[in-house]
Amino acid sequence: MKTVALYTRTSTSYQDKGLESQILALETFCNENSITNYKIYKDSGISGTKADRPALNQLKDDCKNGIVKSVVVYSFSRMGRSTRHLIDTLHFFEELQIDFISLSEKLDTTTAMGKCLFSIISSISQMERDIISERVKIGLLNAKSKGKRLGPPEKVNKELVQELIKQPNMSYSKIAALAKCSKSSVARVVRANKNEKNDIYS
Repeated sequence: MKTVALYTRTSTSYQDKGLESQILALETFCNENSITNYKIYKDSGISGTKADRPALNQLKDDCKNGIVKSVVVYSFSRMGRSTRHLIDTLHFFEELQIDFISLSEKLDTTTAMGKCLFSIISSISQMERDIISERVKIGLLNAKSKGKRLGPPEKVNKELVQELIKQPNMSYSKIAALAKCSKSSVARVVRANKNEKNDIYS
């Protein structure tokens, strides 16, 4: 017989009362709905930002093995602190045809309203990812149009640049070519030298 999984979590090991309160609320739900075959999964002292949690991992393994028919939590925050992780977990349950119930948000995917709410949450999450992706693309294009160098910080031979700066008739372009770096890197070395001198005489 498949079981109902009751998942609980607290961020620190000092929140034992919080864990007890979650269990009490979940067991009350089971009693009110005549659910007798359930299993409690407890992650104590583990941040909701972590996808890798002992009890959650066991829960997912049990889901894959076909012994879980539904998952009940006290609130969304117990399952995950990030929208992305929550949605990924809910999709995991959906793919295995496992119902999900959150008491605080009154989300129950066994109902038509719950399925509708889940679709809305998923759509909003996807929209957030699309917006972030679009902002990143626009930011990269804007930086590129201004001639900004993208990628990891450029390695600059500061000693060589400093020596070349002392030479007469050495433009930033010539120094950059000889030091094999960008003009902006040369400018940074020049500014750093000026700041060091100001610090000495200040």
